[in-house]
Amino acid sequence: MTKRLMSTMIIVSLGALSGCDNSAIPVDDQVIATPSEQAVSASDDTASGTIDWSRLATGVLAIDRADFDYPFDIDGQNVKDYADYFDVDATTAQHNLTVGMASNEALSKALDQLSNSYTSHELTDGDNVELIIHTTPEIEASRFDYVFESDYAKGLVLPIVIVPDGKKGDVKAHSEMVE
Repeated sequence: MTKRLMSTMIIVSLGALSGCDNSAIPVDDQVIATPSEQAVSASDDTASGTIDWSRLATGVLAIDRADFDYPFDIDGQNVKDYADYFDVDATTAQHNLTVGMASNEALSKALDQLSNSYTSHELTDGDNVELIIHTTPEIEASRFDYVFESDYAKGLVLPIVIVPDGKKGDVKAHSEMVE
């Protein structure tokens, strides 16, 4: 599975970079990592059993939730539905929807370090949204407040919690689905 994931990531990366014009860079100055070098760097990160949170630090200053210009209208149907379903106020619903939509930014950076130690993840709902990443037991439990750098949620904070319990997701296979 790891080889398939790495191959897919390399293909996607190469596809994304194919539009880049590197003709101005001499061939000798271009650094191209081979798949084996990429795999080694990912596994080296978790060899010590800890996440290097400095690699997830964006350098963006956190802003107060009240000062953020949310993409979801406070009176919009999505916000109302979320607030009703999770029994939270509209402001919290608006925030959680935005952070939830942007959470892949933080998750992908954490997964870059976890490699084969990742087992599953979940995004909590309610008053305090958190990204909980379940890992194998050799990874040390820890916590980090990730500050988004993409324009969509720039400056908002998503707490990331590493839980080394080996928990797999509750997703059922197609054969287990009831129609």
